[in-house]
Amino acid sequence: MPMTAREARPGQVRLGLIGDNIRASRSPVLHRICGALAGLEVSYDLYIPSDLGLTFEETFARCLADGLAGFNVTLPYKERVMKLVEVENPMIARIGAVNAVKLTVDGARGFNTDYSGFISAFRAAFGERKPGIVALIGGGGVGKAVAFALAALGAEEIRVIDRDLPKAEALAVALGAAGAASAVAKTDVAVAMTGADGVVNCTPLGMTGYPGSPVGETDFAGQSWAFDAVYTPVETLFKQQAEAAGLDFISGYELFFYQGVDAFEIFTGTRVSELDTLRRRLLLEG
Repeated sequence: MPMTAREARPGQVRLGLIGDNIRASRSPVLHRICGALAGLEVSYDLYIPSDLGLTFEETFARCLADGLAGFNVTLPYKERVMKLVEVENPMIARIGAVNAVKLTVDGARGFNTDYSGFISAFRAAFGERKPGIVALIGGGGVGKAVAFALAALGAEEIRVIDRDLPKAEALAVALGAAGAASAVAKTDVAVAMTGADGVVNCTPLGMTGYPGSPVGETDFAGQSWAFDAVYTPVETLFKQQAEAAGLDFISGYELFFYQGVDAFEIFTGTRVSELDTLRRRLLLEG
């Protein structure tokens, strides 16, 4: 159970995460290590609405009442939280999803570090390489952020695949309005992957509690790179399929890492520069 505002110690930076399937999250460890590297005492609590017996909106209010400096938001609430926060960045408003909330005296401000984190992860893996034609599977909160990041990276075409065709179409339209070179909606994964350079999994499939892969055993054929937004576990079926097909692979762990560093800076105003040290400590600390 998270501490109440009355129990917070002077000088302590209190952070948290709201989500449904987050017991295995590494975010508490990442933010505590970031705090230690920045000379700050950081706590990071998990807020699971069903465990608290609260709605998402009530859980959001609980974070405010508990005196948090900020908190992350994950599946399935990244779009739902939009109506509870002020979004100043027009790009985030176009994305329509928030994964980081900073609490200030003026209210709750929403940010999207999935967007910035994916750009950093892609650049770290591939330098100035362009994404090319990308089949993006999953048009939800993280899918929207990654789609707009792909557009910013200069993707030639983004094929948005979702079983909910209107959702895919709405994202394709939003990408086009934001200046993406080409964005189309699809419902068939194998068809969308044909002729693609990159394949991106932004569905929960592969996550702890959501076994499987959105890609069939024979769907990888001729693509050059893939990314899986799932990072718990790091070894997913999608990752195994992509690597078996010889694709260059970006793990969801990289998105987790870079979005977390960006979120910590938003929450605390401090940028952690010792990224190699952060990586080593994350591997060592449970």
